[in-house]
Formats: sequence, structure tokens, C-alpha cells
Amino acid sequence: MTSDEARTAEDVTERTGSAATPGAVAVIGTGVIALGWIALFAAAGYEVRISSTRPDAEEHVREALALYADSLPQGALPLQKLTERLVFTPDVESAVTGVEAVQENALEDLELKQALFARIAAAAPADALLLSSTSTLLPDDLGALLPEPGRVVVGHPFNPPHIVPLVEVVAGEQAEAGLIERVVAFYRELGKVPVVLRRAVPGFVANRLQSALLRESIHLVREGVVTVDELDAVVTSSIGPRWAVVGPFRAFHLAGGPGGLRHWLEHLGKGLELSWTGLGNPPVDRATVDLLLEQVDASFGTEPYRSLAARRDVEQNAVIAAVAAARAEQE
Repeated sequence: MTSDEARTAEDVTERTGSAATPGAVAVIGTGVIALGWIALFAAAGYEVRISSTRPDAEEHVREALALYADSLPQGALPLQKLTERLVFTPDVESAVTGVEAVQENALEDLELKQALFARIAAAAPADALLLSSTSTLLPDDLGALLPEPGRVVVGHPFNPPHIVPLVEVVAGEQAEAGLIERVVAFYRELGKVPVVLRRAVPGFVANRLQSALLRESIHLVREGVVTVDELDAVVTSSIGPRWAVVGPFRAFHLAGGPGGLRHWLEHLGKGLELSWTGLGNPPVDRATVDLLLEQVDASFGTEPYRSLAARRDVEQNAVIAAVAAARAEQE
């Protein structure tokens, strides 16, 4: 065994507790989100059973992992170390037999997902975690056809799942507290930051925030205030770096000086509602879409996806690592 191989084995042992007997997880689907989960699970030492209806699923996944292998938050791993842990099967029942967890990533079609979870629940172990990456559907609806509907829990990641830490954990009304604790522990062991939503709401939290910013971004471009490029520069040069270290509430608490958020709200809060009334509500009509795509194509829309994604992943990892290092120095 070479020194590099030894270090890889040590990394896997540290992440899983055992290099010889890693557990198994199932990933349903091979879309963009599923690919990120596959990379993350494989990097953590799991046997990853992949169920996909794509005829070229194996080639598709291996091609994606060739890109992701160098951008794992824990550090690059040899591609072979990831791909040797993959098992491909179009059969859902075979994929979920004996696994610790199932991460579902099918199309955002409620009837399709309900049918899938009915099949999954019937074939998976009784204590397996049944998780969905859905960004729009609620857990009670997803588990409606199960004898125990509360078994299905949403584990909604932010793209790309193998890098961005957040997982929004959304449980149904019938979910047991112990199940939620197990889901949180599962994601935390993968290096994720699970946040349990206290109440299920459509779109959850991160997507609602992202949607609000995107709506105003489209409005400002559509009104000719800025271009797509300029809007992106505004975000990455202001609220982007700020939000990498503090959220909106802490940011405005600091904006209030020693008086904090209380001082800020008392002096500037009265103008908030007035400013909100001036926010845009742009139609996503043909003219708007054409305007956005024309500017995107002129700026970065023709650059190959792989190079755009690779650059994003390197820089995103650098930001996360730098913030983690800075916080560790202050502890």
C-alpha cells in the first residue's frame, strides 16, 4: 500500500468508524442533486446502491464523480475509491434491501414519489431512514400511502450537496422525535449542518430566501438598473461575503452598533415596510426570459458546464474552509 493509499484508508476509517464494514445507503435517481449525494456518501465510505431509470446511469454517474472527486470538502479522493463503492440496479427493491438510509431524488411529481416510497418502505429495513431531497413537497404528503406516514422525512440539501453544508430536515406531524434525532445524527456524521424546521412550509426556508432575492434580481435587470453581470458582482462583493459569516439578523444587529438590532429597528425599522412596497414583482414572460438569457449567454452561458461547476466548487470549498479556520482560531 502506498502512503497516499494509506492516508485514504485512514480518512475512510475516521469518517465511517470502520474501513472494512461500511454501511450501505441507497440513492434513488441520478440527477444533479442525486449525483452530489452519491459523491458524498461514497466519500464517507458507504456502499452506495444507485437505482435509476437512465439506460446510461453507470456511465453518467462515473463521469460526474470524475469531476466531484477533486472537490470533496474533506479533500480530494482517487476516483477509483469512489466508484468501487457503487452498485447499480434499476430495481428499487433491490437497491433498498438492507440499507441504513434511502435518499430519494426523483422528479418533483407527488404521485411518483408516493408510489416510490410505498415500494421503498415495503422493501427496506424497518429502521431504515426514508429521506427525500424534494424542494417543494411536504413530508406528510410524501408518506401518505405508507402504513406509517411519519417515516418519510425531507432532507433537503442546497446544491451542490457534496459541498454546501446545509440540509433542511422537515418531518411530518406523525414523525417520532427519536426518528428526527436519528436523521440529524446521520447527516451530521456526513459533515452536514442539519437544521430542523419547526413547521413544514412550502419551499422550506433556504429556497424561499433564495427565491425572494432572485425575484428582486430579475426585477432590477428587467428595469435596466443593472445587467446580469453587474447584479452578480453586487451580490458577490457585498451580501455574499457577509452572509458567509453572519446571517441577516446578526448582520443587522451589528449594523445597529452597540445598540444592536433593537437600536436599528427603532431608528430605521419604520422604513422597512415602505421599502418592501417598492420591491419588484416581475413577470417571467417571454420578453423577460429572452432578456436574461441574452445577457447570460454573452457573459458565461456558453462556457462548458464542467468548467463552470469546477470553478464554483473550488471557490466554494475555499470560502467554507476559510470561515471554519477563522472560527477555530477564535475558540
